[in-house]
Amino acid sequence: MIETTELAPGYRIARIIRGGWQLAGDHGEVDRDRAVAEIGRFVDAGLDTVDGADIYTGVETLYGAFNAQRRARGLAPLKVHTKCVPDYDDLSRVDAAYVRRIVERSLARLAVARLDLVQFHWWAYAVPGWIEAAQALADLQREGLIAHLGATNFDTPHTLALLDAGVPLVSMQVQYSLLDRRPAHALVPRAGARGVQLLCYGTLAGGFFSERWLGLPEPALPGETPRPGAQVLVNRSLIKYRLVIDDFGGWEVFQQLLLALQAIGQRHGVSIATVATRWVLDQPGVAAAIVGARYADHLDQTLAVFGLALDAQDHALLAPLLAAHTGPRGDTYALERDKTGRHGRIMKYNLNKS
Repeated sequence: MIETTELAPGYRIARIIRGGWQLAGDHGEVDRDRAVAEIGRFVDAGLDTVDGADIYTGVETLYGAFNAQRRARGLAPLKVHTKCVPDYDDLSRVDAAYVRRIVERSLARLAVARLDLVQFHWWAYAVPGWIEAAQALADLQREGLIAHLGATNFDTPHTLALLDAGVPLVSMQVQYSLLDRRPAHALVPRAGARGVQLLCYGTLAGGFFSERWLGLPEPALPGETPRPGAQVLVNRSLIKYRLVIDDFGGWEVFQQLLLALQAIGQRHGVSIATVATRWVLDQPGVAAAIVGARYADHLDQTLAVFGLALDAQDHALLAPLLAAHTGPRGDTYALERDKTGRHGRIMKYNLNKS
C-alpha cells in the first residue's frame, strides 16, 4: 500500500516523489514521448506527485503536456512541485516583478491556474533581498497563483528567519541520505517544531546506492587519473555524490556501507536502493523522498519501499558505520554555498537565463 502524508492542511502527497532533474537532459537524451507516457505508470501505481523546477530545462512543459492528457480524459492531474531559483548573477536585481515573471512562466508551462508547491532557493545569503523575494512569493500565494510555499537548501538560521518574516513555509527540500545526515543536526528539530517538513533529494546518491557499484574500484573525478579498471565520471550527479562519499569516509568505507545494505536487502528480498530509501523515510521530520527517474524501469524497486520495515537487526548492522562516519559537516547545504569549494565549483548558477 502506498504511504501518503499531509504536507499541509488538506494537501496529501505520496511519500515517494518522482524527481524531474533527469528529465532535463543533463543525464543524457530524453525520449519525451516515452517519458510522458511512463509518468502514467507512476500515477497508476499511486505515485502522483512529481518534483521539477523553473531551471530544469523542458520539465515543466513535459509535466504540463502530461496533465493536458489527464484533463482530456477527465482524470485527476499530477501534483507538481516546482521551484523559484533566481540566477546567481541576478540576485541583486531580484524584485517582486522578477519573482512574478518566474511564477507566471511556470503557470504557462504547466498550463494551470495555480501552482501546487513553489520551493524558493537563494544562492548567496550575503546578497540582500532573499527575504523580500520569499515575501513576494507569499504575496502571489495570497493572490491565488500558488497553493503552498516551500524552500530548498536553506540552512537552519535562514529557514527560521523566513518563518519569522511571515513566509508560510510547509516544506524544505534538502539533501538527506545515509551519507549526508546534516539536516538532522538542527534543521529537523528547530524548523520541524514550526511545521516545516522535509522533502529529501540525494536519497540514492545519484545512483551510487546500487548493486552495480558494489565491489568496483573507485571511479575518478574529471582530471583525476583513474585506477586500473575504474571509470571516469562524466555524469554531474555522480560527480556531486562522489564528493559526498569522500566526506563520508571515502570509497572503501562506502563499500562497507553497500555491503551492509546488501545484507539487509537480502534478508528482506529487496534491493540496496530500496533499503537506502526506506532508511530516509524513517527519519524524523521527513515527509517524502525524491527518487529521480527518466522512465519507469525501476518502478517495482521503488514501490518495494512501502513493503519494507527495517528492524533492530538491520539498524544494528548500520549503527557502527554511521557512528564512525558522520558524513559532511555543518548545517544543510553549507559546503555547497562556497563557490570556490569542491562542492560549489560543480554547480550551475545561472540556468534561468538558458
